[in-house]
Amino acid sequence: MQRHYKKKVSGFKDWDQFNHSEDYLIYPQNIGENLGIDELSLSKGELYTFVTNKNGRGKKKTLVAVIKGTKSQDIIDVLNKIPLEKRKLVKEITLDMANNMQLASRICFPESNLVTDRFHVVKLVMEALQHQRIKLRWEAIEKENQAIKIAKEQGIKYVPIVFENEDTPKQLLARSRYIIAKKTNEWTPNQKVRAELLFKIYPHLHQAYKHTLEFRNIYEQTSKELAKEQFFKLD
Repeated sequence: MQRHYKKKVSGFKDWDQFNHSEDYLIYPQNIGENLGIDELSLSKGELYTFVTNKNGRGKKKTLVAVIKGTKSQDIIDVLNKIPLEKRKLVKEITLDMANNMQLASRICFPESNLVTDRFHVVKLVMEALQHQRIKLRWEAIEKENQAIKIAKEQGIKYVPIVFENEDTPKQLLARSRYIIAKKTNEWTPNQKVRAELLFKIYPHLHQAYKHTLEFRNIYEQTSKELAKEQFFKLD
């Protein structure tokens, strides 16, 4: 993440000095109507808050502020060093769903609207889908452990359930991690076979996967009107 962001923000030339001695850097002259605010792990796992001008597109004059840490009051104290007339120029801020970022944005940029970043929303939906898969896997492991225990008590050899692709239930669920993170047209032939088996055995997971695709599709619409239409179609 460190290497990626340093490359993305080409105007960030004071990295070495900041990384070792400063708590913040601000560039009030780079402020614009559309900002982004996010936290990133850069040096030895330390978190930093970056405020960027989205119109800069990662090039010169993109960086507005970088602040060591993520505490809302620390962010507010630094951003308030930027003159209020400049902060009032900001009309929109893209950010994640963290309360500290929202609080700092509302206080420091009073004329702005807050927009939740697409990446974080989709990530949350994908995590919920993976949670369902993990839950099913733990249930499969528990069932297998119970079956092994019963077989041992009865003095017989335990024979696991094996599907036609030679996966056991827990293996099928473990090996499907990347499958459900992809769209259907991105599956390899082997992944397609495994996905068909997975969804046949676990229909509730299939339903959750379809809802996830429908939700992701909202962000791929070419207009707000089409996106709203897709959103209200969700059941």
